[in-house]
Amino acid sequence: MTTITLYGIPNCDTVKKARAWLDSQGIAYVFHDFKKAGLQRELVDAWLRDVAWDVLVNRKGTTWRGLDDARKAAVTDAAAAAELVLANPSVVKRPVLAVPGNKTHVGFSPDLYQQIFDR
Repeated sequence: MTTITLYGIPNCDTVKKARAWLDSQGIAYVFHDFKKAGLQRELVDAWLRDVAWDVLVNRKGTTWRGLDDARKAAVTDAAAAAELVLANPSVVKRPVLAVPGNKTHVGFSPDLYQQIFDR
């Protein structure tokens, strides 16, 4: 079986909830701290094949709010979103869950994860 990967940052409350849920269900996964380990273009492009750019980019977070208006206005498609995410990984809505044989999922709720893992 290929590895399930949870992407995020360890001090994010939503990431903590997702990790706790996965642990409580006995689901093995690898945690990728993208602030420390970074993000690669191929990975971000793969996410954007599964998820709309406006879902992946957290436009409610402090990183987005800290961008100047011109930078925000320039993010109008997946290519521009990829550039933004690579330059500012903190703008990614967290967590991102990659399940082999399934699509990429962004965000966390117990109901969403229950549905993903069909438990």
